[in-house]
Amino acid sequence: MYKLFLPNEFVASVFEITPEKLKSLGIRGIITDLDNTLIEWNRKEATKEIAEWMRLMQEAGIQIIIASNNNEERVKRFAEPLKIPYIYRAKKPLGQAYKAALHKLQLNRNEVAMVGDQLLTDILGAKRLQLYTFLVRPVAESDGFVTRFNRFVERRLFKVLKRKGITMWEEQ
Repeated sequence: MYKLFLPNEFVASVFEITPEKLKSLGIRGIITDLDNTLIEWNRKEATKEIAEWMRLMQEAGIQIIIASNNNEERVKRFAEPLKIPYIYRAKKPLGQAYKAALHKLQLNRNEVAMVGDQLLTDILGAKRLQLYTFLVRPVAESDGFVTRFNRFVERRLFKVLKRKGITMWEEQ
């Protein structure tokens, strides 16, 4: 059961995910979460660094789509200036948004990776569809209301994973 919560890789930030790394894995597309994955949950627009990371991915032929549980206004404000397609109110971990993202990317499951900061939404949903997963350390210490509950459950899951000998960011 815990395999559904276990990401393929733990990374400190999205900047550890390079086009070269993705290509070596056969990955041609990324579904990424927004809040606390790319930018802080309360920041409205992309940082210069995130915009540059996305540009580098696109120049390398890696497609990107954002799948966020947040509302359209929030996601659109971030994504449109970068010309990145998006899915809002994704209802992760349910599979519909992941399937819609695969359809929009026109890629197969084995060619797409999910990048997110939450086990209970991003990783669980992606693993159910057998996508490659990267769990990033949240970019902010604080969270919105709903996410605080998820973090409580995640801490328990991390303890179980640690007892099973699974290395996370803290040990790397």
